[in-house]
Amino acid sequence: MPDRPQTQAQASHFIDGAYVEDSAGAPIEVIHPASEEVIATVHAATSAVIDRAITSARAAQRDWAALSGGERGRVLRRAADIMRARNRELSELETMDTGKPLQETLVADATSGADALEYFGALAASINGEHIALPGGDWAYTMRAPLGLCVGLGAWNYPTQIACWKAAPALACGNAMVFKPSEETPLCALKLAEILIEAGAPAGLFNVVQGAGAVGAALATDARVDKVSLTGSVPTGRKVYAAAADGMKHVTMEMGGKSPLIVFDDSDLEDAVGGAIMGNFYSSGQVCSNGTRVFVQRGLHAAFLERLTERLAGVVIGDPMDEATNFGPLISAGQMEIVQGYIAKGAEEGARLVCGGQRLDRPGYFLTPAVFADVRDDMVIAREEIFGPVMSVLAFDDEDGVIARANDTQFGLSAGVFTRDIARAHRVIGQLQAGSCFINSYNDAPVEVPFGGVKMSGVGRENGTAAIAHYSQLKSVYVRMGRMEAPF
Repeated sequence: MPDRPQTQAQASHFIDGAYVEDSAGAPIEVIHPASEEVIATVHAATSAVIDRAITSARAAQRDWAALSGGERGRVLRRAADIMRARNRELSELETMDTGKPLQETLVADATSGADALEYFGALAASINGEHIALPGGDWAYTMRAPLGLCVGLGAWNYPTQIACWKAAPALACGNAMVFKPSEETPLCALKLAEILIEAGAPAGLFNVVQGAGAVGAALATDARVDKVSLTGSVPTGRKVYAAAADGMKHVTMEMGGKSPLIVFDDSDLEDAVGGAIMGNFYSSGQVCSNGTRVFVQRGLHAAFLERLTERLAGVVIGDPMDEATNFGPLISAGQMEIVQGYIAKGAEEGARLVCGGQRLDRPGYFLTPAVFADVRDDMVIAREEIFGPVMSVLAFDDEDGVIARANDTQFGLSAGVFTRDIARAHRVIGQLQAGSCFINSYNDAPVEVPFGGVKMSGVGRENGTAAIAHYSQLKSVYVRMGRMEAPF
């Protein structure tokens, strides 16, 4: 069995450039999902810890904002270099924290976090406004100013990536951040805080505090906080959005989805099946953008299910620290129970379980990837986000009909289309109500491309130059070149 990395954090929180412990906070056990063993214990932030994190962040932000964009960018780029140099160490920690296979974390977690730091580090020097010529020789200019203190609330499926996706644009724009990871995966963000200090960030600029909903609520409602950025479920997002609105705070909400993936008869079968696998079973199905409603045109339906079943037979379920493993456990016992409940509901409502859906008789929260066919649009498994390895396959006949069915959801995070007809691909994507879309691919998330949803899937965008608008505020300045006249 592969060696296990050291997982116990030096302390629970990282504030003002150093680890901080306060054992008065409720203990939070960190359980390795593949073994059900407790690998670390942290303590939830007390009110004193929260106050210290906010106070030090606001102090650090003033000096950080006074630097040039180029100076800020150099720090972020150095942090990216450090992350890449320590990719294996960070990936192993992510695997212990989340249960995701090391085969996956080595290429999709710390590396994507480093990409974000590098990208926004390069953008930092170019964050500027515009000159506006006006009649009579007057003119105006705009500038982008920092918001101030941002709070980041992370999810447990991509703890390192999410911390970087929020921190990188926030810091590039001259803000400070207090980040609260999910209580399920508290370890990885602490390493990012360490790395930023090593890269030259001032103490207090990026603080990490631990805790569950109560800590998140305390951060989101604090009058000293200027923005809240959440990655999480719709119910959590509603609460955070309402709390932020009460204080007129800026928000970015990246929430859940029940996204459609449409496969037309003329699709390349291998590519379409590969897209469905990536859009349903990567990270054991625990991805918000997953295309879990797979609409397959009737002419390809039988062949699609047959080939999908064949390829799923190649799943390697095992120790996630073994690089041969390509499918890991769910995050927790609670999530396992939720997913098993949906599988039972799907069978109860008449869907046909083609394969998978069984819990393995071994330690850990392992569940084989499940595929349901004969799924109707009104079934619970086709309406609600499951956040686990459960695919619903629905047959369709015509383009207009499948577009209407795909849009018949409260969500609007992602959508995908597989077809060899590129005109149809663009035509269909243009009518799907989703923020992040794919043609003959699924779940790609390069940092250069904005990511986010519509409808109940969220507000605002992460990544790309679009993120700059969500972590800065526009200031307009009117310059009069002539005399100032008044009626009296």
